[in-house]
Amino acid sequence: MKKVTGLGGVFFKTKNPKAAAAWYDAHLGLNFGGSTYQTFKWRDHEDPSVIGQTVFSVFADDTTYFAPSESPFMLNLRVENLEALLAVLTTEGVEIVGEMQTYDYGKFAWIRDLDGNKIELWEAIDEVLEKFDADNKA
Repeated sequence: MKKVTGLGGVFFKTKNPKAAAAWYDAHLGLNFGGSTYQTFKWRDHEDPSVIGQTVFSVFADDTTYFAPSESPFMLNLRVENLEALLAVLTTEGVEIVGEMQTYDYGKFAWIRDLDGNKIELWEAIDEVLEKFDADNKA
């Protein structure tokens, strides 16, 4: 069973998300476009017709989205078959945080690693994300 298929995103806390995004725009050309996240698109190596996304996002220091972790960052890892993976992780004694969430663009669940860092697991539906991007650029 393939577990992690790629990096879905890197999220970190900052005192001023808008200023941090502007800094990354000005100095590294990330083009946040007034938002606090940037999406990098790529093609799947095994099937180049599949376009995937990796997100780079800044959050306010006081966000509770990373809880119960105290870390100032959170990784989002892309996975296949999230429900089956959660079953395996449960039998392996991995701490599952909260309940799996399902949206039209994918399923999400959270675990904690050995050091207590929260990790977001994402079974993405790339076709929906691609359509969303296309519709919002029109």
